[in-house]
Amino acid sequence: MSLENGKPLMKELSSAPRAMLYHNFLSKEECDHLISLAKPHMTRSTVVDPRTGERKESRGHDTIVHTIEKRIADYTSIPIENGEGLHVLHYAIGQKFKPHFDYTDGSFVTKNGGPRMATLVMYLSDVEKGGETVFPNNATAKGKLFQSLKLKSGISVKPKMGDALLFWSMKPDGSHDPKSLHGANPVIKGDKWSATKWMHVNKYN
Repeated sequence: MSLENGKPLMKELSSAPRAMLYHNFLSKEECDHLISLAKPHMTRSTVVDPRTGERKESRGHDTIVHTIEKRIADYTSIPIENGEGLHVLHYAIGQKFKPHFDYTDGSFVTKNGGPRMATLVMYLSDVEKGGETVFPNNATAKGKLFQSLKLKSGISVKPKMGDALLFWSMKPDGSHDPKSLHGANPVIKGDKWSATKWMHVNKYN
């Protein structure tokens, strides 16, 4: 395992948006546990696009979930109560996530705890081909599909079981960072499972 002093190794990916990758943030057992919790309750996600995959939310469901949430709070310095429940997503072949912002959409979610300030995407499975999380680094490109092989700039993160991608939707001054636009490439070969934690400026109920 790529650990340093028993902790996940962190790699800084970008300063705009602020993004970093934690290797081995979750154990295989934790990844399998989240998938097993979500599988019986999966429903079609309508967050951004009807083809985003299937989603199940879990918040403090059991000891393992609580341990993961505590770890997230420790590494992000954002209190547990500022976060939404873990959203477990499943992507089959051909499914993707259209480019979007997490910061705010004017819904009850963002009115509840204020804007989403940071997002942690935890990869629960390896993906043989496709499924990359992509930051095109170009806010004018919203709505387009970004193929990682054609990406000339920005960030492309390949899903790897246990890794976690942390990025901030807000700049250090508290304003929205337009470079936090992101999406997910279609899964070409294999199966993709991930768990997302959205964190707000204030307490989220």
